Amino acid sequence: MLSPASGTGQFFTKSVKIIRFVRQGCTNRPFFHIVVTEKRRDQFMPVIEQLGTYDPMPNQHNEKLVSLNYERIRHWIGNGATVSQPVEQLFGMSGFFPIHPTSYLAAWRNRRVLQEEALKEAEDKSKDKTV
Repeated sequence: MLSPASGTGQFFTKSVKIIRFVRQGCTNRPFFHIVVTEKRRDQFMPVIEQLGTYDPMPNQHNEKLVSLNYERIRHWIGNGATVSQPVEQLFGMSGFFPIHPTSYLAAWRNRRVLQEEALKEAEDKSKDKTV
């Protein structure tokens, strides 16, 4: 059996294609391949083609590494392949798609939490000064 990274290139021409993640790696250390596959297949069946990789764990420089083959992504989207939501969010952050609305919401929530924490710290400092 071929590994998901190599791809078989075999598919039914009339089937629905989807660009999605295939999870690789170990427990507590995920690594994702971005692949084109038939929609009805699960992630452990052979894929049509690998389009890129995504490493969600930050490296020593606090970077999450992504590699994308934009030419092949354009080819498959032009041929009618749909894109799963997590991959669509990643494409939005890479500049290939417009930023996904859920990315905006997540950033807004994170900023709000940071502001609330800063206000609590300021209130705690002011209480300590008065006591």
